[in-house]
Amino acid sequence: MPEPALSRAAVDRAGEHRTDEAWLSAAWLRSSTRVVLVAQDHTLVAEDGAGQLEVVLLPASSAPDGTRYFLGSDTAGVDYFAVSVPSLRPYRTLGTREAGLRETGTLLSPRDVGLLVHAVALDAWHRSHPFCPRCAHATDVAFGGHMRRCPSCRTEHFPRTDPAVIMLVTDTEDRCLLARNAAWQEGRWSVLAGFVDPGESLEQAVRREVLEEVGVRADSVRYAGSQAWPFPASLMLGFFASAANPAIAVDGEEIAQARWFSRARLREAMVEGVVALPSRVSIARVMIEQWYGEPLPQTPSW
Repeated sequence: MPEPALSRAAVDRAGEHRTDEAWLSAAWLRSSTRVVLVAQDHTLVAEDGAGQLEVVLLPASSAPDGTRYFLGSDTAGVDYFAVSVPSLRPYRTLGTREAGLRETGTLLSPRDVGLLVHAVALDAWHRSHPFCPRCAHATDVAFGGHMRRCPSCRTEHFPRTDPAVIMLVTDTEDRCLLARNAAWQEGRWSVLAGFVDPGESLEQAVRREVLEEVGVRADSVRYAGSQAWPFPASLMLGFFASAANPAIAVDGEEIAQARWFSRARLREAMVEGVVALPSRVSIARVMIEQWYGEPLPQTPSW
């Protein structure tokens, strides 16, 4: 399967430096160090001379105050940090604009998308975990932004990632099963997905979710690939599976519609405008196009 857009990266996370406060302080002072500003899942971007979209990277000396995250180092010896800010507006300059991962994920270089995914995921966790869940005391940022430590009970807390399975199911005619979530507007379709239950294997989660949502029994579960989905803290684990029974019975609560699509019918439905697939920033689109055999038309997506 082709590499999903948000799985690309070109910077070594250099985890061995996270516990070395002296090294982190020295790295921040280097003239070569570069900083990504992050607000929610947005940053500042600009076009280079060749029309390539780039994340705006500031020298550390120009970066504002804020919670700081160490993102890693590249082969040229450049160290990268992110700084969390409440708003990007004060830092916009001529030629720059605010943009989010959903918009830019397929347009950025591996270096930039890897930095932004890392920064967005860390920032989402820090913003939602300011207090110790054991004693409710305010916690302090540590390990270069990869941990929070409670000064009261000394408990160490690490960023969480919620595993979710996402699966493309086919039947004996090699048709693809697509569904529409009840919360989505008319015309939005995608493959099935769901969070992994405690004590459950990934393959068990695939079978359970497919059965619960559309009444289809899945077998021949095969791993396809993964993609970080930091909205706010998921890891999407992709699978292909076969249907042991083709009869569909949607749950009526989470899933409003589900249908088998042949390749020809899916293309027709997209051209007709009755089916909009996820954008290419999502592993769902990568999986659908893997099944289809080539990129699908650039029709409206979501």
